[in-house]
Amino acid sequence: MLEECGLPYNVHKINIGTNTEQFAPEYLKINPNGKIPSIVDPDGPDGKPIAMMESGAILIYLAGKTGKFLPRSARGKYEALQWLMFQMGGVGPMFGQAHHFMRAKKDEIPYGSERYGNEAKRLYGVMDKHLAGAEYFTKEYSIADMAIYPWVARHEWHRVELRVFPNVKRWYNAVGARPAVQKGMAVPALT
Repeated sequence: MLEECGLPYNVHKINIGTNTEQFAPEYLKINPNGKIPSIVDPDGPDGKPIAMMESGAILIYLAGKTGKFLPRSARGKYEALQWLMFQMGGVGPMFGQAHHFMRAKKDEIPYGSERYGNEAKRLYGVMDKHLAGAEYFTKEYSIADMAIYPWVARHEWHRVELRVFPNVKRWYNAVGARPAVQKGMAVPALT
C-alpha cells in the first residue's frame, strides 16, 4: 500500500523468529500485541504521530488517509471490506497455521498438516469461484487484493498448486505484475 500510494517510509526490521524483539518495551508501545506489521505515521489525522497495528487496520487507515484503493461507492467499499475481513478472519489465520504445520514445525504432525492444508485448499476454492467472474476481489484493485496477495504468494508453503485454481492463478499473476507490488514484496529481503 505504501508503494502503491507513493508514500515515503522507513523499514524497521523486527525478527519475530527470536521471540524477543517483538516483545521489547519500545515495540510494545507501537504494537501491544507484539506482532507484525505495525506502522507509525508521524503525520496522523490530528497532526500528531499515530501508531497502527494489524494489517487490515493499517490498510483501512492508509486508504482513508490517501483516498486510494478503497472504492468510493458504498457498495464497492463494503465489498472491499468484506474481502479484507475474509483475509483477516480466514486466509491469514488458516494459511498461517498451514505454514506452521507444513513448514515450520520440527516433526510431522499429520493432523495439523491435514486440517490446515484442507482448510487452505477450501479457501483457495472460495477465492477461485469468486474470481471466476471478477478481475479483482472487487470491481477495482483494492486493499482487499493487497491483503490477500502476500498469503497467496506463499502457496508452496501450504502445498497448493495454483494451476488447480486457475482464477486465483490469473489474479495472482496480474497483481504480482504490478510494479508497486514487486517493490513491496522485495522489502523484507532488503532489510
